Amino acid sequence: MKWGYTILLVVALFILPSCAQPESTPSSPPSAPPLPDASSPEPTAEAGAKLRLTIVYDNNEYDSRLETKWGFSCLVEGLERTILFDTGADSVTLLSNMKKLKIDPAEVDAIVLSHIHGDHIGGLSGFLEENSDVIVYLPKSFPGSFQDSVRSFGAQVEEVSEAKELFTGMYTTGELGNGIKEQSLIVASSQGLVVITGCAHPGVVNIVRKARDMLAEKPVYLVIGGFHLAGATIPEIESVIEGFRQLGVIKVAPCHCSGDETRKLFREEYEENYLDSGAGKIITLP
Repeated sequence: MKWGYTILLVVALFILPSCAQPESTPSSPPSAPPLPDASSPEPTAEAGAKLRLTIVYDNNEYDSRLETKWGFSCLVEGLERTILFDTGADSVTLLSNMKKLKIDPAEVDAIVLSHIHGDHIGGLSGFLEENSDVIVYLPKSFPGSFQDSVRSFGAQVEEVSEAKELFTGMYTTGELGNGIKEQSLIVASSQGLVVITGCAHPGVVNIVRKARDMLAEKPVYLVIGGFHLAGATIPEIESVIEGFRQLGVIKVAPCHCSGDETRKLFREEYEENYLDSGAGKIITLP
């Protein structure tokens, strides 16, 4: 167990600087079990259950009770399984925020890691100390040593390369990008597709387009997460907004590495369909 913790910590520390953090942290917004085997019955969401997204870890403040640090983690509830998407930069903050939000780590069935940067995987080892009865979906490009360290906690590991359905209503885009390989989540909700991005290194418009290509019969209802636009120029941000409009994105909730200017311009463009987001933000859909 300690060996696994050490390997994860070393990897996280080595790659943490890779996910560029702006010189100033974005300011606060205005006041706003393992997989069953083939013989086991598939778990199902309770009748009438709502899809619930909770940002557990972020560098933008939303719920003042929670600590903000550079990184991202989002809990997805209301489907067959409860998913933790990314784990932030450290487990102390992650687990503390979960406790304040009354989220029991034991209720998480699976963890999906978007990419190898420390601000998205740094909290994994501490989480697995609390609950290793999970399956961890990670990009195939992750080092073998990282995968071995995850298994040393007792967790299962599933490599992700191509786009696929993880379980009913939950999809991965598969590894995207020519440089930093990254996967994003797609949830097929009653309102349309919900696209959850970690850092969007492959380009957030490309990710949304991939979601549309995979599930063309549904509109893109919401895009939430890091847009990787901190430090981008106004024309660059406006180009992304135009791309969202062309793809029919209805609502947006940029956070993490999106940047203040990005949040400002998206708020002006989307108005009531812009959702202020940060640590503690909860979004429910029927």
